[in-house]
Amino acid sequence: MTDAATDDFKISNLFSLEGKTALVTGGSSGLGLIMAKGLLLNGARVMIASRKKEKCDLALEKLQQYGDCSAMAADVTDAGDRAALVSAVESTFGSLCILINNAGANWGAEIEDYPDTGFAKVMNTNLNAVFSMTRDFLPLLEKAASAEDPARVINIGSMDGIHVPIVQRVPTFAYSASKAALHHLTRTLAVDLAPKNITVNAVAPGFFESRMTDYVFEHFKADIEDDCPLHRVGRPEEMVGIITYLASRAGAYTNGTVIPVDGGTSISKGRRPWTE
Repeated sequence: MTDAATDDFKISNLFSLEGKTALVTGGSSGLGLIMAKGLLLNGARVMIASRKKEKCDLALEKLQQYGDCSAMAADVTDAGDRAALVSAVESTFGSLCILINNAGANWGAEIEDYPDTGFAKVMNTNLNAVFSMTRDFLPLLEKAASAEDPARVINIGSMDGIHVPIVQRVPTFAYSASKAALHHLTRTLAVDLAPKNITVNAVAPGFFESRMTDYVFEHFKADIEDDCPLHRVGRPEEMVGIITYLASRAGAYTNGTVIPVDGGTSISKGRRPWTE
């Protein structure tokens, strides 16, 4: 057992990301942009990826003031784009310490009108692509990994994968199913990759301001806040905090978890029926 008197328990040591490299998919907006900024401010070198080059370029302009950041347009559901992204990360960083699988899609419609194409798109982006990204980046993650400092895969799930979402009034069958499956995929990958010194965890956010929540915030923000035991939506620093924990020395022994960051919404029954 180590001597506690000689251990460095300072926050600056426990949560530092100095020298680490990170890839954030869906990093040009919303939570992806917030997480990329947080990683940069805590010392990591970061690459963001998103489908549209214009959005990547705009995000890069914002992020470069905070640290060493690069960007690449890539569709994580496309095998060719993933291969190009692996090559770009290898040439830029040499190895990869932190993979944040954040790219996502949603589709809302009543069951009678819910198309197969919409269901497939959401599952392909939110679930299949996460598996493929993790598999394709394994060699670079293994290069960065050690028993003392594992490489990290952080999957962005959702509180909607923990409970049945009803506040937005429009069913999102594929989104909820994809996030629940992603949570379990996280656990499966955690067991499989632990011998390679790679940890896999998921964060399950509640409502934060983003492009995906613009509509529901405009129409139902009061209901959303009422449904949350803390009666508010999430703040950017609350996502950055959990990501920094999972990616840093402090989170090195955390593996196979799904951590809600939702103010308790996923365990609350709410205070009103969502049928009006």
